[in-house]
Amino acid sequence: MPTLDWEWATRSGGNLTAAQRRALTVGLLRTVPRMVPGRIRLAMGRRGSGRLDLDGIRLPDTALARAAEIEARESLSDAMLAHSYRTYFFARTLTELDGVDYDDEIAYVASLLHDLELETPTPGRCFAVVSGETAREFAVRHGAQAGRAEAIGAAIATHLNPDAAENLGDPGGFVSAGASVDVLGRRLDELATDWVDDLITRYPRHDFKRHLVACFTGEAAAVPHGRIHWLNGTGFLQLIKLAPFAE
Repeated sequence: MPTLDWEWATRSGGNLTAAQRRALTVGLLRTVPRMVPGRIRLAMGRRGSGRLDLDGIRLPDTALARAAEIEARESLSDAMLAHSYRTYFFARTLTELDGVDYDDEIAYVASLLHDLELETPTPGRCFAVVSGETAREFAVRHGAQAGRAEAIGAAIATHLNPDAAENLGDPGGFVSAGASVDVLGRRLDELATDWVDDLITRYPRHDFKRHLVACFTGEAAAVPHGRIHWLNGTGFLQLIKLAPFAE
């Protein structure tokens, strides 16, 4: 896989070279088949026991986390706001299943703000990069140390990388893993059915598949050399439509 890190993101705006697209395609061909066993288990009605106590769970209670909650509520549509929360809860459940340590404040803020710019694409610059830059500046304004603000920005910018979800301990991997459950149903088979139903009741999907396909279509048109345009060309929109959720 090419190194599509924070430095690359801010320098390139998230625009891929032809060589990077080819390398990502090779990596994707290794990643997508790993989803197949989970989809088979779902089809057979076999589910894991992964869950969180949604009533008793402690969320980060820092000034930055509280500010991020307000920013997300004021900036995102209902569909994307609920997705952002589901991203965090799905990923946190997976970290407990895997026994992975992570920085909860950075993971929480990055999850809530990772789609800040998706609904309003920036021509020529990937939404994840712009969202990361916006979130970094937001974090600094709300008192985060420079290194932690950079970590939030980097997590958001890199969560689109196909291999990011393999490392849940990395903030970008945390966001990617949680979003992958919600967008594609990846690792959904490891989570308890009643718990997932409860989470979706609390944070409804609001016709999420249709909304996300529209957003990704707009993003691809605005950033023809970005990761979403490349993903759409690999059949990603169809994978979204086929995700094992009602909407």
